[in-house]
Amino acid sequence: MLKISIASDHRGIQIKGRLIQTLSAAGYDIVDEGAESEATVDYPDFAKLVAQKVSNGQADRGILICGTGIGMSIAANKFSGVRAALCYDEVMVEMSRRHNDVNILCLPGDMIGDRPVDELVQMWLQTKFDGGRHAVRLEKIAAIEKTNAQDSAASVE
Repeated sequence: MLKISIASDHRGIQIKGRLIQTLSAAGYDIVDEGAESEATVDYPDFAKLVAQKVSNGQADRGILICGTGIGMSIAANKFSGVRAALCYDEVMVEMSRRHNDVNILCLPGDMIGDRPVDELVQMWLQTKFDGGRHAVRLEKIAAIEKTNAQDSAASVE
């Protein structure tokens, strides 16, 4: 079963707790990276914990929740090999997996409303990557990432 690293800031704590229960009951290996309470915290600290685990292979997938999901997705996408996307409905969830092989799902804790978050996450976990022309596109993204990393390393020297 997939190993999933999950974190939220203070605005996503309730959804995170519910998802941990649901996913654990479904047999997924869940690693809770925090936050632990509704006390105000900075979302980049938690995005970093999850994105590092996905980037280095310690987790198969990640889930991040903040107020809008935007900040988490920006921070997570700074890590090599991470493809994080903000999704809030069934179409976005499905296409994020089928066309982009998204490995970190970012959810908007304040904006998800009455949508069935558990069902969205299950759909995201079960949807397969289509490959084909989409794999070619992901290879191009990886090449950009590699070039940027090399350029950054060269500018430091």
